[in-house]
Amino acid sequence: MSADPFSDILKFTNAASLLTGGFSAGGAWAVRFPAPDKIKFFAVVKGSCYVSIEGEAEPIHFETGDVGLLTAKRSFVLASDPSVTPVDAMELFSGAGRTTAQVGDGDDFAQIGGHVLLDPASGQLLAGVLPPWIHVAAASPQATAFRWLLDQLVEERTAELPGAQLASAQLAQLLFIQILRAHLKTSGPMPAGWLRALADPRIAPALRLMHGDPGRSWHLDELAKACAMSRTTFAFHFRSVAGAAPLTYLTEWRMRLAERALREETTPVAVLARSLGYTSESAFSNAFKRVTGRSPKAYRNAARASAPYVAASHMHVVVTTLATSPAGPRRR
Repeated sequence: MSADPFSDILKFTNAASLLTGGFSAGGAWAVRFPAPDKIKFFAVVKGSCYVSIEGEAEPIHFETGDVGLLTAKRSFVLASDPSVTPVDAMELFSGAGRTTAQVGDGDDFAQIGGHVLLDPASGQLLAGVLPPWIHVAAASPQATAFRWLLDQLVEERTAELPGAQLASAQLAQLLFIQILRAHLKTSGPMPAGWLRALADPRIAPALRLMHGDPGRSWHLDELAKACAMSRTTFAFHFRSVAGAAPLTYLTEWRMRLAERALREETTPVAVLARSLGYTSESAFSNAFKRVTGRSPKAYRNAARASAPYVAASHMHVVVTTLATSPAGPRRR
């Protein structure tokens, strides 16, 4: 593992971003999108619009370069003016293989959109801690990297260069990471948990140590010293921002790593136990069952039994996205 907890968690959840469509508009226009079944992101690359999200009291004004990330299953409307009656996006993007559309003369506004795929088993670790809605304004200091990314994404969509699909996916992934970085820097008080812990510079050295070598028998004194705090101050502050004591956090992260290994590898349980810092298979099994509610062998057997269904479902999402997106807005 690396000493970069944020990258660890993104890799653990297999977060992958796909750019899947866009539309242009002119005059008075509005488009309604149904609630997405995956994390949705979109960016305004020309002009401005109002974004009305189900459950939000007021429309949000988006300027060129603004980026939004919708994690909740809520319908939303993009419009030149909130008073315009929207057309249904299902109709606008009807037709197999359509990835773009035009409303009106298309001269005033343009946007691009996509979604984030997460591992069916581990993705909740990320999805469960993000707010329903994130808006990063182009005028914010954290959005300086967005302009280049958005320009490149538009270029890849229009230039039809070799490798455009892969290049777009990599750029979309960078865009997603930048959105999350901006959220960590600018959000208000977050609930205690790993996401808030990643945004706290005071405990960052301890997190890097634990993620860098999760199998080591870390002691509270070592972690506190790395953060230049007393043992008591460190333990109190860590728990207040992470929602768990430092060594409890370490145990839970080890169990996440164990779950992935049990799902994806054939490593014997005894070998896995040693790699995660346990002196015996029984000690590891007891810890795993205490955290997950199942023994390692029972977890592995259940994962193998469900693997064909999960793999087929995930492959269907990817193949459908690449082949027909966005025949409907859920693939945009």
